[in-house]
Amino acid sequence: MGRVRPVSAGESSGSVVRRILLGSQLRRLRESRGITREAAGYSIRASESKISRMELGRVSFKARDVEDLLTLYGVADEAERDALLGLAREANVAGWWHSYGNVLPGWFQTYVGLEGAASLIRIYEVQFVHGLLQTEAYAHAVVSRGMHGASAADIDRRVALRLERQKVLVSERAPVFHAVLDEAALRRPYGEREVMRAQLRHLIDMSEQPNITLQVMPFSYGGHAGESGSFTMLRFPESDLSDIVYLEQLTSALYLDKPEEVAQYEKAMGCLRKDSPGPEESRDLLRGLLQLT
Repeated sequence: MGRVRPVSAGESSGSVVRRILLGSQLRRLRESRGITREAAGYSIRASESKISRMELGRVSFKARDVEDLLTLYGVADEAERDALLGLAREANVAGWWHSYGNVLPGWFQTYVGLEGAASLIRIYEVQFVHGLLQTEAYAHAVVSRGMHGASAADIDRRVALRLERQKVLVSERAPVFHAVLDEAALRRPYGEREVMRAQLRHLIDMSEQPNITLQVMPFSYGGHAGESGSFTMLRFPESDLSDIVYLEQLTSALYLDKPEEVAQYEKAMGCLRKDSPGPEESRDLLRGLLQLT
């Protein structure tokens, strides 16, 4: 048995993107041939719903299934087949976050992979400080509040996962990160007074990193474009992968990639950025909140 090569965070995050890319290409090939999902499923001894999950990049790929689908879709060119089969192999690399599977919901695992592969992350947050910007003590307070009845070990594991995710912001391929935090997220206490003070100081420090832009939407502005709640927008270096809007719910999440839907959130994010004080003024707001805390 050959030596197993360790998988880096970049590779494992990229596997999620490759899964989505492969699924998208398989969907385009199927549609160009006028083949139904039901017929495609029959050809690989699977259901129509499995074809749908494959095309959305939500399941791993068996090489035999990909080969049979390519044959069904009339892809005979060896170079094209090899490229897509190689993509399937890369898409099956296990993510580093799989070791946290006992405390990580399945629907969130996809997000962690996409987050790690993004070149641009834009977020609006209203409930609490975004996970990528949380201190360990603040994260512990947030997770403890959210995981009612969980064991101390499970809470610690979830916090450890959050801290591991944060490494993306300081990695060699760190994304551009633009955050708009509602003032409510900064005033709502999680943990003791010193936990909140340390969190505010951390936000000030992080806002000075070259790849991070942090703005605060103050109460004084009144109603604004973030009225629908928190959201995340992800953009990827791969030109054929569309932007994705991530909306987290209590027991699941939505991933939006239709151009018309993404455009609405693009507009909302643009308004939030324009209407919020700039980075330096936002740091002043944070310093003011720190004095009051």
